[in-house]
Amino acid sequence: MPPTAPRLIRSIRLLDAAEARIALDFTAPPPPRSALATDALLALAHEYQPLAVLVTHMTPLRAADVAALPDCVKLVATVSVGLDHLDLAALHARGITVSNTPDVLTDCNADLSMMLILAASRRAAEYFTLVKTGWTTPLGLGDMLGQRVTGKRLGIVGMGRIGQAVAKRARGFDMEILYHNRSRLTPEHEAGATYYAKLEDMLPHCDILTLHAPAQSSGAPLMDARTLSLLPRGAVLVNAARGKLVDEAALMDVLRSGHLAGAGLDVYQREPNPNAELVALPNVFTTPHTGSATIETRTAMCVLALDNVAALAAGQPLPSPVTP
Repeated sequence: MPPTAPRLIRSIRLLDAAEARIALDFTAPPPPRSALATDALLALAHEYQPLAVLVTHMTPLRAADVAALPDCVKLVATVSVGLDHLDLAALHARGITVSNTPDVLTDCNADLSMMLILAASRRAAEYFTLVKTGWTTPLGLGDMLGQRVTGKRLGIVGMGRIGQAVAKRARGFDMEILYHNRSRLTPEHEAGATYYAKLEDMLPHCDILTLHAPAQSSGAPLMDARTLSLLPRGAVLVNAARGKLVDEAALMDVLRSGHLAGAGLDVYQREPNPNAELVALPNVFTTPHTGSATIETRTAMCVLALDNVAALAAGQPLPSPVTP
């Protein structure tokens, strides 16, 4: 490594390509065997005096934690797009730069969302369970029928990078794209989708609804008993964004009643250990918060985090800063 290699610590072992780069270009302690708790990360920061701290959502930094960071820390680089685990105001108030890893995980998150749409619509969880536990009787013409995705009306809440990537994929299934966003997109980015300024106006027209928005600042779920009831009977809900967007008790009610045919969920109000009653419902297809979980994407996320550290150390603009 260079004699003046930037000093960094990380809360978790990064992927192999990133660890190899750390060994060549940075000064760092050995990677932890498992994700560090926040207290352990703070202790390591005081011991090692790094320029940068790399974290994931598993090691949050709240206001008191930020205040406890040593003065040498000039960058907190999170290996994620989401920032819910960081107190941005406290970090910026201390003059600590923050970076995240947008763009590089757009495609894989959109791919997973399409998987959830297809799996929830076609009853994949029930089919999987049937075959695994003993499929002994042929299915009749009317048994365990799912819903066709092709040609359906897809409502997208949050038409940012990932929402637009989902829309692109959905067009391959001849789906009609509806969307609700804080502001309307340009015609080029809208690409023929129908914009609804009010969520409530869009919901009655959605055969499938997929969420790609940040959690509400109020902390209240976007999809509660009232908004879920506005979806047509037999609709499907997909959430690969934030667990806080959905009132899980209300979701269980509409799934049990048949108002919703199914749900595809990658995120939950409580992670890990989500609501056992919810995930046990036969018409819920679940994944464990794995939207970016591919070798290519997770490697790109780790490398982008290191790119930010290298840029800061060199006095150059960061590739993906989070602005105050």
